[in-house]
Amino acid sequence: MSSVTLRKVVKRYGQVEVVHGIDLSVEEGEFVVLLGPSGCGKTTTLRMVAGLEDISAGQLEIAGRVVNDVAPKDRQIAMVFQNYALYPHMTVRQNMEFALKPQKLAANEVSARIAEAARILGLEPLLARKPAQLSGGQRQRVAMARAMVRTPKVFLFDEPLSNLDAKLRTQVRVEIAKLHRRLGTTVLYVTHDQVEAMTLADKIVIMKDGHIEQVGSPEEVFAKPRNLFVATFIGSPAMNLLPAKVAVVNGAPVLVANGFRLAAPPSIVSALDPGASVTLGIRPSDIRVDEAGDYEAVVEVDEYLGTEVLLNLRAGNHELVAQVPAAARPAPDRQSVRIGFDAARLHVFDTQSGEAIR
Repeated sequence: MSSVTLRKVVKRYGQVEVVHGIDLSVEEGEFVVLLGPSGCGKTTTLRMVAGLEDISAGQLEIAGRVVNDVAPKDRQIAMVFQNYALYPHMTVRQNMEFALKPQKLAANEVSARIAEAARILGLEPLLARKPAQLSGGQRQRVAMARAMVRTPKVFLFDEPLSNLDAKLRTQVRVEIAKLHRRLGTTVLYVTHDQVEAMTLADKIVIMKDGHIEQVGSPEEVFAKPRNLFVATFIGSPAMNLLPAKVAVVNGAPVLVANGFRLAAPPSIVSALDPGASVTLGIRPSDIRVDEAGDYEAVVEVDEYLGTEVLLNLRAGNHELVAQVPAAARPAPDRQSVRIGFDAARLHVFDTQSGEAIR
């Protein structure tokens, strides 16, 4: 296992800078996910770690060794690509053997590594097949096995599940989690899919426009988003956002949002300035639907998802999405419901800067 450290790392293509001096520490054995929309710089960052892209400025360390000018084959990393990158004319076994050629191992060591990787990933019956004879999920497991046989210090995954259907994505995601738990190898994983990030990561790095917006555990980035971008990018369905003003009622700050008058979260009362414009964030799962709710809302659409229901609501001038258990689904002929909010679970952001108010 090895740590990976990026210090003020920059990537430029000509005069265009696409990664802007990022700092990141990945501890030994940690599973870190780079998460963000297309074009945010996450894959470029991964490719710099792999040595497939030059670093324009800054410093990259693997296991405490500066590797800016070290060839990819000498970095003791292995990369699993989005498109599998398997040799079509080779069998599964031959693809795995080819990955070991640079190490010039004895034949019995090569056979032992292939046998172990095939056993762990369930590839033993497939070793004589060629990629064209495999399903997408099987090809991705072969790509993982090919990386695994090299016994790298760091695994790099670049959108490894994006070419798979929903069922296969779930299956291979579980395989990746099992592999990490079994091997304990350091993993740097790129995706735009927040479900992958939330279920796999020890630590999530959320990126936007070549900058790191927030680094934290899945629980932390969900419960305590640093800014509006993180708040709306993490969570499905997305956080409800309402423009609001800070007012003072009976000596206490309240958040006034076109018909809603909500108590301010106790943890940030001292940070609120009367009259300030703020953006109020409410997770769909934090909207309470019951007869004791303070406000009336019209049910415009309900989306039944089996164990839960998404209610698309209109409350005054506000459109909201509430996420409730299926047992709480309103009757089909019911036009309105009562809703309420827990002040302690509200999120408040400075409207101008977009930063969370703490």
